[in-house]
Amino acid sequence: MCFGFNGEAALAQSLGAPRLSRRSALRTAGALGAGLLAAGATAPAAHATPRPAGRHLVPPGQISIQLWTMRDALEGEPGFDETLRTLAEIGYPKVEQALGYFGRTAGELRSFYDSIGLSATSSHDGVSDDEEALQTKIDNARTLGQSFLVVPYLDSPNRDDWKRWAEQMNHEAEVARSAGLRYGYHNHAHEFTTDLGGVTPWQVLTAELDPALVHLELDLYWAVRGGIESGQGADDPEGFAIDVIRTAPQAVLQYHVKDRHPEDGDMADLGTGHIDFARIFRAHAVLEYVVENDTPDVTPEQTADVGYRYLRALKT
Repeated sequence: MCFGFNGEAALAQSLGAPRLSRRSALRTAGALGAGLLAAGATAPAAHATPRPAGRHLVPPGQISIQLWTMRDALEGEPGFDETLRTLAEIGYPKVEQALGYFGRTAGELRSFYDSIGLSATSSHDGVSDDEEALQTKIDNARTLGQSFLVVPYLDSPNRDDWKRWAEQMNHEAEVARSAGLRYGYHNHAHEFTTDLGGVTPWQVLTAELDPALVHLELDLYWAVRGGIESGQGADDPEGFAIDVIRTAPQAVLQYHVKDRHPEDGDMADLGTGHIDFARIFRAHAVLEYVVENDTPDVTPEQTADVGYRYLRALKT
């Protein structure tokens, strides 16, 4: 769940009647091809489905999707149950939880997921207010069968806040580990661009978070954007992202995978933007590749379909 981004949404309610956004009007020929592919065209579009020879870079069992991407379909039409069935039919084996349990208990939601062949292996949950809330978060995650708990968003211009949050996350991660869960942090761009008096939030967090307890869920769009906006990765944004991975004391175990339109810097469905994901994946493999686009290019269902096909086809 990528809080902190105020881009114009381009969401529609039906694959049969897509309503194009401002970004869709700027779409390149490759992006248009991706839309045709997701709608069922037989010919692969330029950029939308990579076609190099070699081994697959992303094992199918490690592909997931952030449910924040699907929020319009989940909260409107066709609704939670049908949307999750669609994700299973596309081929997703797992999802990353967001937006609550839609009227179910954790146990009831686990039964529903089991019935359609999906697993909720990760979730976005904020830093807990107290020990009771932390235990509830952990109990629900265990009931759902999760492997990961991830803090999705923090922001402050105050360095002490980041240090305090790191201390709290270290504590929560220790409790989570005792319950068999891995605990991580998910970035945005501001961790790389905010000045906290000579250091950035990213530098504070990676210095303070215990690498034996806390891992990183690196959002590649936001890392690329942070590199471009900070100037450190303007000429080589993928290289900046790879350097972030290699220099962090914490292990990067999960990716959020969403593309970036070169025209306006907005989020894009996978394969319709400029990020060279193959280069990043060759440099560092992870346990989960989580498809995401906060502002789906046409519909959430199409974003999910295009994203899954892209990752399945990506080769060395």
